[in-house]
Amino acid sequence: MMIMFCPECGSTNKEMVGNVCIDCFLKEFQMIEIPKNIEVQICSHCNSKLEEGKWSEEFIPEEEIIYRALERNIKIADEVSNEIINLEIDQIKGSIANCFVEVTGEVHGVQIDETHDTQVKIRKTVCPTCSKIQSGYYETVIQFRADNREIKSEEYAKADEIVERTLIKQSKSDKLAYCPQIAKLKEGHDYYIGSFKSGKKVAESLKEEFGGIIKESPRLISEDKSTGKGLYRIWISVRIPEFGINDFIKYEDKIMQVKSISKNSLVGIDISTHKKHNIPMKNMEDIELVKKAEEIETTTVISKSPQIIQILDPIDYSAVDLDMKEEFADLNVGEEVKLIRNDGYVYLLI
Repeated sequence: MMIMFCPECGSTNKEMVGNVCIDCFLKEFQMIEIPKNIEVQICSHCNSKLEEGKWSEEFIPEEEIIYRALERNIKIADEVSNEIINLEIDQIKGSIANCFVEVTGEVHGVQIDETHDTQVKIRKTVCPTCSKIQSGYYETVIQFRADNREIKSEEYAKADEIVERTLIKQSKSDKLAYCPQIAKLKEGHDYYIGSFKSGKKVAESLKEEFGGIIKESPRLISEDKSTGKGLYRIWISVRIPEFGINDFIKYEDKIMQVKSISKNSLVGIDISTHKKHNIPMKNMEDIELVKKAEEIETTTVISKSPQIIQILDPIDYSAVDLDMKEEFADLNVGEEVKLIRNDGYVYLLI
């Protein structure tokens, strides 16, 4: 019978691991490997960290970054089982954290423990996203315009409020949800938005408030030399209607007073039949403004009969006869009413 002996210590009665006994094996064995010096890059603005060539987007406290750096750099030997690892930060001096790692585990049935000292150096830098923010980087320009009219001051104020509110909401998931510049032009405001994703949200929010039409126009700015792909900026036009609430429009030969405007449609009341109509906002180019709400006139009912209602023309004080309709039945002589003129015809508004 062949007797195995350890070439290191000469023992013949111990468990062998490879060519040496278990005791000699464990003298040189390390359960884990960890570098003596570990460097972590952290953005000095947002505290995100560079890990395996990628910047994290989440905010992580500095101590947690150190613990994660230790975990990421530990290599456990295959022979170890049932290991328990304890990480400790002994002290932090400036940008260097002195740490130790305690390990307990089983190796070939033997319970052992070991301790390693290491340093984690935190190097402050600027991540690509924060660098973009500092430089005023933008991916999208929102062009806020009105169709065939000037935008009112109160509309600009509302638009500014919507842009700010939308970007605050978007910033919870998008670091580039910011507006580095607002160009106040004669034809409207241009809102420069950090990311295309948040720019689209801003455009949708403006349309939801004002109605209108959205159009996107990509423009090639340069080429990424590393990938050969084109770098684009997106111009998004938000063109709000020429008409507003209570204005009068013509659509499919019907004259209607606008009662509400949403992002997808408007509601109008036919001033001849007093019926309600929904018009898709995508058909905005087929809608013609015929009268502004300011052009509504006030007059008085001067007489009534089963067939005719007579009102006073507020311009020349002549009597105007209109066909009696069901909706005029409750009007009384002497009562004030509203009217609108179009193409020589007077429409009574109810």
